[in-house]
Amino acid sequence: MALNPDDLAAMVEEELDQAQALSWEELRRVTPWGDSYIALTPTGEEVEVERNYLWSEEGRAVQIEVSVRRPGDRDPGAFGKVTARPAGDA
Repeated sequence: MALNPDDLAAMVEEELDQAQALSWEELRRVTPWGDSYIALTPTGEEVEVERNYLWSEEGRAVQIEVSVRRPGDRDPGAFGKVTARPAGDA
């Protein structure tokens, strides 16, 4: 069965929203860091979710990357990234 691209994109957005809810201090403590885990899409399909927290802008920001794909696939079915900065930084 083909994975629903809208489900994958929604899972990426949910992970990015959760990451952006972390305070700068919380982000700073987990960077650099990455992990992956197996999850289920809303339709019950098994997927691998990969998260990476990487320093950017010479340590003044954290780039958060999330991809969701079928387990074992190299190419993500959906990918998203955001850059987080301390409160007050533009």
